[in-house]
Amino acid sequence: MPVEATSAGAILFRDTRDRREYLLLKSRPGDWEFPKGGVEGEEELQQTAIREVQEEAGIAEFRLIDGFREEYNYVFEAGGNTIHKTVHLFIAHSFEASAELSNEHRDLQWRDYEQALNTITQDGPRDILREAHDYLDALDADENYLLGQQSG
Repeated sequence: MPVEATSAGAILFRDTRDRREYLLLKSRPGDWEFPKGGVEGEEELQQTAIREVQEEAGIAEFRLIDGFREEYNYVFEAGGNTIHKTVHLFIAHSFEASAELSNEHRDLQWRDYEQALNTITQDGPRDILREAHDYLDALDADENYLLGQQSG
């Protein structure tokens, strides 16, 4: 029987020069991914995601976007065990322009949507980035629609 493990993290974005950029971290094995990590103790998934953004990206000023949570699964071997990991991803809006590399990763980069899609190495997070991007586009459209209504 595989060992069940749960992680949570966030698709972190910033707004720069009229475009949205996403933070990608390069793991030690060489995968490009989002800030994420294992749930500790009695943490809620959102609490884990918030802590991991702070620890892995060095960003304090951000907020989770309501209403979005997706998950993906993968299996790997570690210490003679088969681990079945479920990763829950939220969306977080960074109010800081720069991130800080932690010792858990080899590199970090802010990428626009197309670059991010091409950089992410796993299908699960890539699919969720697509959903997150569409979700944020819809939110932006809603806000613009409301702004348009008020000016009339």
